[in-house]
Amino acid sequence: MLMQHDLFQPIRTIALDPMIDDALRGDDPAHVVFNLSGGKDCGAASAQTMRYLDAIGHPQDRRFAIHSDLGRSEWKSTPGQVEAQALALGLKLVVVRANAGDLVDRFEDRWARGLADYADLRLYNLRGPWASPSLKFCQSEKKIQVMGPHLAKALRGKTIINVVGIRREESTGRQKAEVAKLDTRFAKPGNKHGTTMMLWHPYVDHLVDEVFEVNRRYGIPLAEGYALGSTRWSCAFCIMGSANDLTVAASVEGNHWLYRHYVSMECASTFSFQPSRWLGDIAPHLLSPGLTADLLKAKRLAAERRAIELALPARHRFVKGWPLYVPSLEEAAQIAAGRKIILGHHQLDDAYNTAELVRDRFACLLEMKEAALAR
Repeated sequence: MLMQHDLFQPIRTIALDPMIDDALRGDDPAHVVFNLSGGKDCGAASAQTMRYLDAIGHPQDRRFAIHSDLGRSEWKSTPGQVEAQALALGLKLVVVRANAGDLVDRFEDRWARGLADYADLRLYNLRGPWASPSLKFCQSEKKIQVMGPHLAKALRGKTIINVVGIRREESTGRQKAEVAKLDTRFAKPGNKHGTTMMLWHPYVDHLVDEVFEVNRRYGIPLAEGYALGSTRWSCAFCIMGSANDLTVAASVEGNHWLYRHYVSMECASTFSFQPSRWLGDIAPHLLSPGLTADLLKAKRLAAERRAIELALPARHRFVKGWPLYVPSLEEAAQIAAGRKIILGHHQLDDAYNTAELVRDRFACLLEMKEAALAR
């Protein structure tokens, strides 16, 4: 049971939904799972939601917290912070991890595979190692795709409500966030086990000042980054982080290894950590002279690569179902010339170094695609 505090100022009530309320009540109430990351939003949302569940008589033994550990990409203090949150909330904590390595491994693997596919002309443009706001595989693969199957298996045949502390104020992408919805990703309708999963966003309407106040009033500990000036809590260096938040992370000694490692990946790949920001520019004083020189070279090669790729025939750029056409000999010659320079940036052999070889490779890829579709 959470400690009861005298509330001198009113606190906005959580957002409710008839589907959620129906699932919480009755003879077989749903299991409520609180998604904890260590951040302010999940802490406050969980605290108020726990009070609501207490008020309606929801059984405490049907509540627990879950956290997906992203490994080396996180602040050193994140595991302890999540444990402290769960303890303050009075919740059992379950920690899950991806079997295929942590997020740093995922970035490294994405780069290695992308480089190999580019050399094999399975990619038209070279692909960098990083996730992006439009491709958040860090969240989908390392969090959602780890927690979802775990819950579906652990609570097979049950109704599961995932409480997630997202807020509409956070971003334009979340302004239309629903209060609740069915989650069919890991429990299809009519599945043989009878498992039902739902998402509940009880904090969609709360504002940031309210979030900090709720954490304070209910004694939910805040992560170390907030006291240092961070506006959000995520990975130490997040692909969606502001310059301020990246700078704060770089100021903490426990993050220095990760900072230098990511900058070394920027240098090796010639792709900046964020589309418009090189992580190496955030705290250049932390870089060795050699790494500083490598970063300058990477920026020059990146500019050259972007110019080359922009000039390549647009009709062959990647779309779903790529490739769509066999290039003309003139187009193939242009592609071969551009690839030669970019492959040279990474000291890779060029197996398709003539117009004829490029054209033949596109034809082969088209044949392979058509054969796969026929099967």
